[in-house]
Amino acid sequence: MATDLTPEHIRHIVQGMIILLLSIAVHEFGHAYAADRIGDRLPRQQGRVTLNPMAHADPIGTLLLPLIFLATTGGLGFGWGKPVEHTTHDRRRRVFISFAGPAMNVVLAVVVAILHAALLATGVLELDQPLSRALAYAVVLNFVLFFFNLLPAAPLDGGSVVRGLIPRSWLDGWDKFAVYAPFVVMAFMIVPTMGRAFTLPARFCAARLYELLGLIFNIPL
Repeated sequence: MATDLTPEHIRHIVQGMIILLLSIAVHEFGHAYAADRIGDRLPRQQGRVTLNPMAHADPIGTLLLPLIFLATTGGLGFGWGKPVEHTTHDRRRRVFISFAGPAMNVVLAVVVAILHAALLATGVLELDQPLSRALAYAVVLNFVLFFFNLLPAAPLDGGSVVRGLIPRSWLDGWDKFAVYAPFVVMAFMIVPTMGRAFTLPARFCAARLYELLGLIFNIPL
């Protein structure tokens, strides 16, 4: 367990919290913006159509638990943001709102990777520097958030997406499964072999993205 608060460990904690806060803010902003675009004004009234991280931070899921995990294990463990409330009941529109959050994580991953590659290409950063490693971690984390949140189980976004796409005749069965879905989600979070369902594709996408950017910027990545 990583419990010694060395300067390097403190920097790791600070970087991890900043990356998580921004990633969750972008994710929740995606939900709020999508709801706002289809005419649901509740997220705007609640101040959620913003990229301000504190508007989306949950005291326990965004701040306390990740901070404890970073201080004791060196990893983020798991966390969550403040859910975006909306009044939309149309199934198709709910799919749009639900998918928008994970989609924004992909957007953030691509933007950070492009910025990272540009800084490396101009010599501002080197691959082995702490900030460079933090940017690469942010890219992988946001791909992880994309694939994890699209697992087809409530209360994750993927559960809402699936519910909005399946035939109406399947809804009763799906809602019965949803009662036990949180335990399925916990299994994916706790069991390492099951966690590969979202960590492996996340690392694959990050690696392919960096390969593409390496070709574009003519640098080895």
